[in-house]
Amino acid sequence: MSLSSVPRSLRPNQASPSAGQPAGSPVVELNVGGELYTTTMGTLRKLPGTKLAEMFFGSAKPCTDAEGRFFIDRPGTYFGPILDYLRSERLPTHHIPEVYREAQFYAIKPLVKLLEDTPQIFGEQVARKQFLLRVPGYSENLELMVRLARAEAMAARRSPVLVCAVRTEEDAAHCADALRILEAEKRSVVKFGPWKAAPQVKDLLDCVKMDITAQGYQVYYEPYSGRTLRAKYFSYFYTFVFIWW
Repeated sequence: MSLSSVPRSLRPNQASPSAGQPAGSPVVELNVGGELYTTTMGTLRKLPGTKLAEMFFGSAKPCTDAEGRFFIDRPGTYFGPILDYLRSERLPTHHIPEVYREAQFYAIKPLVKLLEDTPQIFGEQVARKQFLLRVPGYSENLELMVRLARAEAMAARRSPVLVCAVRTEEDAAHCADALRILEAEKRSVVKFGPWKAAPQVKDLLDCVKMDITAQGYQVYYEPYSGRTLRAKYFSYFYTFVFIWW
């Protein structure tokens, strides 16, 4: 993007090095998603290869707002911890997942690596996500559940979606007859598993609830108790209930 005039934050009569800053590191004003920040060009350029360094080092000019401040169209709430790290290598203590996402966007690799060692990110990236990668068709099944729930939402307060969760091949074989019965009755069933990982069925169900809730839906699950199946099959079937209002 080109600029028709020199940004106010870099005009000679307003930009001067602050105390303790090296010469040639002018103070700049940033508007990040509506949040205002003041820092130095040296801080923004501190780590070569990051998007911030490229934005303020390269030939391409960043866009500005109506007041001449550099404008970055990202969530401003989490930019403060990014600046704190660039200034003093201080790690955030709050909103770690959100700061991690912003560090990834700005390609601040040292910060990304440090945040990946925190319990919040390590647990999500290494433990939970690695488990879900071992559940065949997990993401596709989530999408199918949402589609089924929305299809049943017309003039309804709740939409039930039937889920079958089988951890082992033996479990899958054991509930095969139940799936055939439900298919004959034209009941839609979303089947998860089997998988080769330590987590149990409840762990999978909690992950499903967590990921659907993260999409903005209000949902809970409960054991299946319909009359169609014998009680011996109940441990494999669960009803996820989407609440619309």
